[in-house]
Amino acid sequence: MKEKKRVYEALVDGAMEGLTDDALFDFVRARCPKATSKKIVRASLLALGDPHLKDRNILDVIYALAIKHRLDDAVLDDCEDEEPDEPAPSSQAANQNMPPLS
Repeated sequence: MKEKKRVYEALVDGAMEGLTDDALFDFVRARCPKATSKKIVRASLLALGDPHLKDRNILDVIYALAIKHRLDDAVLDDCEDEEPDEPAPSSQAANQNMPPLS
């Protein structure tokens, strides 16, 4: 929990200083070197749910960062899970064992 709070604080501090996108991500990573992209996304969601954080610009910056890195992580996860594509059989070969329609 302590690590998540440090990441959260670095995220909010960086956004309050006017950092956005990769600059904000790099700022958080500099202050919390062990913070993974996943941890930063989770801290972003924590910030978005914080009732004390009301500045629309800061929330927009944090939201954009969370979405970007969540999508990047999802794409990487999908690529790791996929097996190499096998060539699809041709329709003629696939239909050889099918009985004719009457």
